[in-house]
Amino acid sequence: MTVQSLNTDFAQRVVIRTAEMDWQASPSPTVWRKRLDLVDGEFSRVTSVVRYAAESSFHTHGHPAGEEILVLDGVFSDEHGDYPAGSYLLNPKGFRHTPFSREGCVLFVKLFQYAGDERTHFAIDTKAEPWTSGDRPGMEVLPLYSELDWPETMCLERMSPGTALPHEVCRDGKEIFVLEGQLEDGDGNYPAGSWLRLPPDSTHTPRSAEGCICYVKRRHLTDMAP
Repeated sequence: MTVQSLNTDFAQRVVIRTAEMDWQASPSPTVWRKRLDLVDGEFSRVTSVVRYAAESSFHTHGHPAGEEILVLDGVFSDEHGDYPAGSYLLNPKGFRHTPFSREGCVLFVKLFQYAGDERTHFAIDTKAEPWTSGDRPGMEVLPLYSELDWPETMCLERMSPGTALPHEVCRDGKEIFVLEGQLEDGDGNYPAGSWLRLPPDSTHTPRSAEGCICYVKRRHLTDMAP
């Protein structure tokens, strides 16, 4: 059965532990995925974890509303370059490529979520970028993307073991993907691979006993919530 929508109520908190999910088929027989949210069918806004088998490829395609990729494991490639684990990519409207992976890879992917005529292609190796002290004790930040003309911001956040952060009101929503360690809050524990989507005006009090690294995206959900 073809799934046309998934977790489309953006006014609701969503938590998914992706390590507990089964891989599902994609249009390529050597590429698999775990979809986390999906707004309107196969070619629409979607957030997913994607796995390329070794020596796999995907057909040539474009991105009419952009693409965001964080390489979690292995090496992801296209005709523009090779991107090892830790690589962060933003592919703008009109960008076309033929992705593949020689050794296999796992990606965190967001489609139709980098729209705009004046966006640019962007690629960084987060393993080579410096972390900076955050505005709260026990927190470090590695910025990924922020532009004055666009609302959303993306970063990596690293919490030292034993860190407990102050109560936060997520005015414009917040999205988290746990990359390493374990994140915690008043509602539960979230090991690596966990995905959280917090709606606008929700609250969050994160902490981590063992420490963790998370991808965090803010200010991108206001227009989605009713």
